Amino acid sequence: MIESQKFAILRKVRRIWAVGAIHGEAARLAALHDRLAERLVLPGDRIVYLGNYLGRGPDVAGTVEELLDFRRRALALPGIFAADIVFLRGGQEEMWQKLLQVQFAVNPREVLDWMLGQGLGATLAAYGLDPRRGLAAARDGTLSLSRWTSSVRGAIATRPGHRDFLSALRRAAYDEESRVLLVHAGVDPSRPLASQGDTLWWGAPGFGRWDRPFGEFDRVVRGYDPAHGGTVETPFAVTADSGCGFGGALTALCLSAQGEVVDRIEA
Repeated sequence: MIESQKFAILRKVRRIWAVGAIHGEAARLAALHDRLAERLVLPGDRIVYLGNYLGRGPDVAGTVEELLDFRRRALALPGIFAADIVFLRGGQEEMWQKLLQVQFAVNPREVLDWMLGQGLGATLAAYGLDPRRGLAAARDGTLSLSRWTSSVRGAIATRPGHRDFLSALRRAAYDEESRVLLVHAGVDPSRPLASQGDTLWWGAPGFGRWDRPFGEFDRVVRGYDPAHGGTVETPFAVTADSGCGFGGALTALCLSAQGEVVDRIEA
């Protein structure tokens, strides 16, 4: 995979709106979009969604529809282009991709059980799929499980744009001057960005409690915190997760070109 497919580069940035984990809360997302539309400053504002669109919440498919609809609305505005709106892959989306290949896992039933415990069941239900059928297929063997994962692919294909959306998510985003790095859950400070792996989806202890910037970036911004601790700023990092999908609000932070929080929306 070439670098441009892994990472999004934001050009001519004035401000960046970073939207935290959504977890299937379509109504909160729609309300946040209404407020965001009133506060966009164009040209110059960029929008980065920090992952976890799927899972846990009551309207996963509606969340994807709302994301696609707002993107269309935003692109109709003067001064904004397709590259100015970025969607990152979160842990939920990473699980979804792994689900489509779960028949190749060493212990597929255990893997599927773990995924369901992490909120995957809400995503399956949103596309009319029964997790119990998947567990039964895993018990019956590879051939049966392969048929079930094919049915999963078929179910998402019935929703126009959903499969393409989930296939085009980026691993991270940063501005062209490398001042601000945006990720889903975290980074491993001992590795360069190009070598980051699962830490991008699942995070690591001590996010932001570093004694120096991560690589060349002034600040790292993440949208998922396992503790859902709200907006947290440290000298080198920012978190935007107020617990959407877990009973909390959905947060979008507006960052200056240097990564300072200059505005915030909650819904």
